[in-house]
Amino acid sequence: MTAPVLEKPAGRPAPTAAPEPTADGPAPARPAVPPGRRRFLQGAWAVSLAAALVLGFVGYLFTLSHVQERHYQSTAYKTFRDQLARAVAPTGAAADGDPVALLDIPAIGLHQAVVVEGTTGRDLMRGPGHRRDTALPGQRGVAVVFGRGATFGAPFAELSKLRVGDKIEATTGQGRFTYTVNVYGDGDHPIADPARNRMVLVTGDSDWIPGSTVMIGARLEGEPEQNPGGRPATVPYDKALAADKGALATLQLWSLALLGAVLGALVLARYWRRSAAYLSLAPVVGALLWAVYENAAALLPNLY
Repeated sequence: MTAPVLEKPAGRPAPTAAPEPTADGPAPARPAVPPGRRRFLQGAWAVSLAAALVLGFVGYLFTLSHVQERHYQSTAYKTFRDQLARAVAPTGAAADGDPVALLDIPAIGLHQAVVVEGTTGRDLMRGPGHRRDTALPGQRGVAVVFGRGATFGAPFAELSKLRVGDKIEATTGQGRFTYTVNVYGDGDHPIADPARNRMVLVTGDSDWIPGSTVMIGARLEGEPEQNPGGRPATVPYDKALAADKGALATLQLWSLALLGAVLGALVLARYWRRSAAYLSLAPVVGALLWAVYENAAALLPNLY
């Protein structure tokens, strides 16, 4: 005698595996995300990340870059004052980024600004820059000083407010010198002044992305000091509104390092406590992001 075969009632769904139990009871089943919605969420995440990076860069330019410039100015001021006290401040050619003068322009509120050697984008991140092929302030000849108008402390943001007769004070290893503003110019109308001993201050014509330059000319009062000469020629990145394209390769390397750090944090979070993984790598990611932003800023016009 054979056992009767029980037929499965028609229309009843096949049994499914029960969800894995948890400490608080059975785990709820997760509904599947449709492919279209998944692609939308991935795209929204990518757009949000790109927007956060762009906003972070803007925040770096208009806030953190000022902090960076002030830190360098503070350090360079102490160094230069010590060199002045020991009578070893440079009076001829100097290395890029080295302090070479102090600049005071009371009419625009600029006091004891450290002028560094060089006018590339990286040099001007440190403060006003002396164009390397010109005389130092106070020396015989024309001294040219560049300064940013919007980022990295914006030392020359108010330069266009100078008027004829305003004074400019410069201190170098050869003494303290006074210049008097007497002429204006711009990128289309360079300054033409027959005076042999003078200074030209240069910045961008806009606090957004500048398209031309603003120039202020001033004549030296009194007798000039000796110019030792022997100054190096300029490089393309020294020119007004030039971008430091040499920073592009460095930017790519720092970007790859940043990407590697982010991926490393994600992988570590899979095998370790997520909060601990993110907190441990946050300083590394922050430092790499700062380096990326700094090199990206070097690709902007040097007077920006």
